[in-house]
Amino acid sequence: MDIAIIAAVAKNGVIGIENRLPWSLPEDLKNFKALTMGSPMLMGRKTFESLPGLLPGRPHWVLTRSPEWQAAGATAYISIEDTLVAAEGYEKLFIIGGGEIYTRALTLANVLYLTEVALSPVGDAYFPEFNKAEWQEVSRQPQLSAKGIEFAYVEYRRI
Repeated sequence: MDIAIIAAVAKNGVIGIENRLPWSLPEDLKNFKALTMGSPMLMGRKTFESLPGLLPGRPHWVLTRSPEWQAAGATAYISIEDTLVAAEGYEKLFIIGGGEIYTRALTLANVLYLTEVALSPVGDAYFPEFNKAEWQEVSRQPQLSAKGIEFAYVEYRRI
Protein backbone atom coordinates (compact mmCIF):
# COMPACT_ATOMS: atom_id res chain seq x y z
CA MET A 1 0.00 0.00 0.00
CA ASP A 2 1.20 3.49 -0.82
CA ILE A 3 1.09 6.07 1.94
CA ALA A 4 0.76 9.23 -0.13
CA ILE A 5 0.97 12.81 1.01
CA ILE A 6 -0.90 15.22 -1.23
CA ALA A 7 -0.50 18.98 -0.84
CA ALA A 8 -0.35 22.26 -2.68
CA VAL A 9 2.78 24.09 -1.55
CA ALA A 10 3.94 27.64 -2.30
CA LYS A 11 7.58 28.53 -3.03
CA ASN A 12 7.91 29.70 0.60
CA GLY A 13 6.39 26.47 2.00
CA VAL A 14 2.99 28.00 2.79
CA ILE A 15 0.04 25.63 2.51
CA GLY A 16 -2.66 27.65 4.25
CA ILE A 17 -3.84 30.70 6.10
CA GLU A 18 -6.67 30.74 8.64
CA ASN A 19 -7.70 27.17 7.70
CA ARG A 20 -8.09 27.92 3.99
CA LEU A 21 -5.96 27.81 0.88
CA PRO A 22 -4.12 31.09 0.14
CA TRP A 23 -4.95 30.86 -3.60
CA SER A 24 -7.69 29.71 -5.93
CA LEU A 25 -6.64 26.92 -8.28
CA PRO A 26 -9.74 25.06 -9.49
CA GLU A 27 -7.48 22.97 -11.73
CA ASP A 28 -5.65 21.66 -8.68
CA LEU A 29 -8.90 20.81 -6.91
CA LYS A 30 -9.89 18.69 -9.94
CA ASN A 31 -6.50 16.97 -9.84
CA PHE A 32 -6.91 16.35 -6.10
CA LYS A 33 -10.30 14.75 -6.70
CA ALA A 34 -8.99 12.53 -9.51
CA LEU A 35 -6.02 11.30 -7.46
CA THR A 36 -7.87 10.67 -4.19
CA MET A 37 -11.12 9.18 -5.53
CA GLY A 38 -11.85 5.81 -3.95
CA SER A 39 -9.04 6.03 -1.38
CA PRO A 40 -9.26 6.96 2.29
CA MET A 41 -8.12 10.48 3.14
CA LEU A 42 -6.46 11.08 6.51
CA MET A 43 -6.56 14.62 7.85
CA GLY A 44 -6.47 16.62 11.04
CA ARG A 45 -9.65 17.91 12.65
CA LYS A 46 -9.09 21.50 11.49
CA THR A 47 -8.61 20.34 7.91
CA PHE A 48 -11.81 18.30 8.11
CA GLU A 49 -13.72 21.27 9.48
CA SER A 50 -12.36 23.50 6.68
CA LEU A 51 -13.83 21.28 3.96
CA PRO A 52 -16.99 22.56 2.25
CA GLY A 53 -18.64 19.25 3.23
CA LEU A 54 -17.95 15.57 2.75
CA LEU A 55 -16.05 14.87 -0.46
CA PRO A 56 -17.92 12.08 -2.26
CA GLY A 57 -16.34 8.73 -3.03
CA ARG A 58 -13.64 8.80 -0.36
CA PRO A 59 -13.62 7.75 3.31
CA HIS A 60 -12.83 10.69 5.61
CA TRP A 61 -10.49 9.71 8.42
CA VAL A 62 -9.73 12.34 11.04
CA LEU A 63 -6.74 12.26 13.34
CA THR A 64 -7.67 13.88 16.64
CA ARG A 65 -6.35 14.05 20.19
CA SER A 66 -9.92 13.98 21.49
CA PRO A 67 -11.29 10.41 21.79
CA GLU A 68 -14.86 11.73 22.04
CA TRP A 69 -14.72 13.80 18.83
CA GLN A 70 -17.30 12.77 16.24
CA ALA A 71 -18.63 14.09 12.93
CA ALA A 72 -21.17 12.65 10.54
CA GLY A 73 -19.45 10.89 7.66
CA ALA A 74 -16.01 10.79 9.32
CA THR A 75 -14.13 8.17 11.30
CA ALA A 76 -11.95 9.45 14.14
CA TYR A 77 -8.55 7.99 14.96
CA ILE A 78 -6.16 8.76 17.79
CA SER A 79 -2.98 7.54 16.04
CA ILE A 80 -1.62 7.28 12.52
CA GLU A 81 -0.72 3.67 13.28
CA ASP A 82 -4.42 2.86 13.79
CA THR A 83 -5.20 4.29 10.35
CA LEU A 84 -2.53 2.10 8.75
CA VAL A 85 -4.30 -0.98 10.12
CA ALA A 86 -7.66 0.34 8.89
CA ALA A 87 -6.16 1.03 5.45
CA GLU A 88 -5.21 -2.60 4.83
CA GLY A 89 -6.85 -3.68 1.59
CA TYR A 90 -6.67 -0.21 0.05
CA GLU A 91 -4.16 0.57 -2.67
CA LYS A 92 -3.42 4.03 -1.21
CA LEU A 93 -3.93 6.08 1.92
CA PHE A 94 -3.83 9.81 1.24
CA ILE A 95 -2.61 12.24 3.89
CA ILE A 96 -4.31 15.55 3.05
CA GLY A 97 -3.23 17.89 5.85
CA GLY A 98 -2.73 20.04 7.69
CA GLY A 99 0.82 20.98 8.51
CA GLU A 100 1.11 19.03 11.77
CA ILE A 101 -0.33 15.89 10.19
CA TYR A 102 2.07 16.22 7.25
CA THR A 103 5.00 16.50 9.68
CA ARG A 104 3.88 13.39 11.59
CA ALA A 105 3.26 11.36 8.41
CA LEU A 106 6.33 12.38 6.39
CA THR A 107 8.52 9.57 7.77
CA LEU A 108 5.81 7.00 6.89
CA ALA A 109 5.02 8.25 3.39
CA ASN A 110 6.50 6.66 0.29
CA VAL A 111 4.82 8.98 -2.24
CA LEU A 112 4.45 12.77 -2.38
CA TYR A 113 1.97 14.37 -4.76
CA LEU A 114 2.85 18.04 -4.54
CA THR A 115 1.34 20.88 -6.46
CA GLU A 116 4.23 23.34 -6.42
CA VAL A 117 2.69 26.80 -6.68
CA ALA A 118 4.87 29.64 -8.00
CA LEU A 119 3.65 32.12 -5.38
CA SER A 120 4.97 33.22 -1.97
CA PRO A 121 1.81 34.17 -0.05
CA VAL A 122 1.48 35.06 3.60
CA GLY A 123 0.38 32.05 5.59
CA ASP A 124 0.18 30.41 8.98
CA ALA A 125 0.48 26.74 7.94
CA TYR A 126 3.56 25.29 6.27
CA PHE A 127 4.56 22.06 4.59
CA PRO A 128 7.43 20.42 6.48
CA GLU A 129 10.89 20.61 5.01
CA PHE A 130 12.05 17.28 3.65
CA ASN A 131 15.36 15.94 2.43
CA LYS A 132 15.02 15.79 -1.37
CA ALA A 133 17.99 13.38 -1.46
CA GLU A 134 15.62 10.76 0.01
CA TRP A 135 13.12 11.24 -2.81
CA GLN A 136 13.18 10.77 -6.56
CA GLU A 137 11.13 13.10 -8.73
CA VAL A 138 9.28 10.75 -11.10
CA SER A 139 7.10 13.26 -12.90
CA ARG A 140 6.63 17.00 -13.28
CA GLN A 141 3.79 18.58 -15.24
CA PRO A 142 4.07 22.38 -15.52
CA GLN A 143 0.72 24.16 -15.62
CA LEU A 144 -0.72 27.64 -16.02
CA SER A 145 -4.06 28.27 -14.33
CA ALA A 146 -6.92 30.11 -16.00
CA LYS A 147 -6.03 32.98 -13.61
CA GLY A 148 -2.40 33.06 -14.79
CA ILE A 149 -0.83 31.30 -11.79
CA GLU A 150 2.10 29.04 -12.65
CA PHE A 151 2.23 25.71 -10.86
CA ALA A 152 3.37 22.13 -11.43
CA TYR A 153 2.05 18.72 -10.47
CA VAL A 154 5.07 16.86 -9.11
CA GLU A 155 5.26 13.26 -7.97
CA TYR A 156 8.11 12.11 -5.73
CA ARG A 157 8.83 8.54 -4.67
CA ARG A 158 10.93 7.64 -1.67
CA ILE A 159 14.27 6.17 -2.76
